[in-house]
Amino acid sequence: QSHTSGTTTQRESASGSELKMFPWRWLALLALIPLSLSANAGVKVKLTQKGLDFGRELFVASLQEKLMTIKVPDISGTERVDPIGKVHYSLTEMRIVKLGLPSSAIGLVPGTGFTMTITNAFLSLHGKWRVKYLRFIKDSGSFDLAIKSLSITTSISLRSDETGRPAVAVASCATTLGGVSIKFHGGASWLYNLFTRFIEKGLCSSLQKQICPLVAESVSSMNQFLKTLNVLAPLDRYAEIAYPMVSSPEISNSSIGLNLKGEFYNIGHHMEPPFSPAPFFLPNQEQSMLYIGLSVFTANSASFVYNKAGTLSLNITDDMIPPSSPFRLTTRTFGAFIPQIAKLFPGLMMVLQVKTAKDPLFNIEANNVTVDAISSLTAYAILANTSLAPLFVLNVDSSVGARVNVVGNKLAGAVNLNKLDMSLGKSYVGDFQVGPLHNIFQIVLKVAVLPRVNVRLKEGFPLPSLGKINLTNTQLQVLKGYILIGTDLQISG
Repeated sequence: QSHTSGTTTQRESASGSELKMFPWRWLALLALIPLSLSANAGVKVKLTQKGLDFGRELFVASLQEKLMTIKVPDISGTERVDPIGKVHYSLTEMRIVKLGLPSSAIGLVPGTGFTMTITNAFLSLHGKWRVKYLRFIKDSGSFDLAIKSLSITTSISLRSDETGRPAVAVASCATTLGGVSIKFHGGASWLYNLFTRFIEKGLCSSLQKQICPLVAESVSSMNQFLKTLNVLAPLDRYAEIAYPMVSSPEISNSSIGLNLKGEFYNIGHHMEPPFSPAPFFLPNQEQSMLYIGLSVFTANSASFVYNKAGTLSLNITDDMIPPSSPFRLTTRTFGAFIPQIAKLFPGLMMVLQVKTAKDPLFNIEANNVTVDAISSLTAYAILANTSLAPLFVLNVDSSVGARVNVVGNKLAGAVNLNKLDMSLGKSYVGDFQVGPLHNIFQIVLKVAVLPRVNVRLKEGFPLPSLGKINLTNTQLQVLKGYILIGTDLQISG
């Protein structure tokens, strides 16, 4: 026996409560971390329609798991059936045995959020029935219910909560149940119409009432996951990088844009640099799921922070020179070019102290990243009592070229020497020509300084953290004023 019902529609406004989190990790891309008052962003992020579709697939899988938890309460009551009289009935042990969400779509609502639509969903339920009538007659059996045209339409708002983090909530939810088919097992056939009426009236209504609240719970649970985002990403013992939003999400017809501060800070002491980010705009590209634009401001804020921490100044000693190098950091070596040094301080080891005169400056042009630095270099002879005797001070103007790449979820790189200009700042051993020292200091930079810098750069700096979302199929472009990363996404674990 089977019966097909008409379409029933229910609309509910759902405001999800905080329940168990499910893996809507894709919305971790919406890393709305504590809001800043800065006018412009140092980092921009754009989630394209392709990225939204990636998230839609995760959402549908998660929602399907959530809907399988629907608990259908027992239904019981009394109805008068002519000519028998009162019939006491109950529907018990009802459970969902199959559920599918084969068709779905996600769409953006500019300035507001997005919609999620699921169509052609199906659901199968199994349960037991019992009746008692004429005081002593009892009957029982089982039944199967199938819904072949379930649809869910949900509008989801995207905003910032009081802490500046992202908050999503169901603004509206509508469900439609149609094409209900019921098959009974056991019992007298006259009972079927009775049960059909109550399944239409009670059972389907019970199912329908639970769908939108479960959708709201699923959406609400995203907020717990978003709280795990890296508001402040630690780098080392000197610095951390912050990715707070500087404005509300920019939601268009085809993408969600985020404006992030993207600024390095000294750990425990957040001081703004004496410069601000300049406005920049991501190109209209849609091939990848996600685009990240890192401006020259972010790079220069790193320079400001590390210079303030003193890490860009260093002492160069002979043990930093490879053993295979014929050049040694001694007064004998330098005495070949400055005879006064060999005469005044014969046979001594030396140390070179490099101090930055100002923050190194990053420049990002099309296909070219350079870092210009102005420093002072003071050469010392190490005396027998370990005290230092100053020899000379050089003014050093250097420039390095940088190669950048994405490793995992980090931006990494390496530098090589482009230019080195020197002039004499002060001499403690009499006048001498700086020119003959040029090759020596090029060697020092290439074998002692730049390798140490590159070791750190190879470790990389974290991009805006996306939880367990990894970047894949990554492409990098160096454009005027910023670095553009286009990437697809995948879930790890």
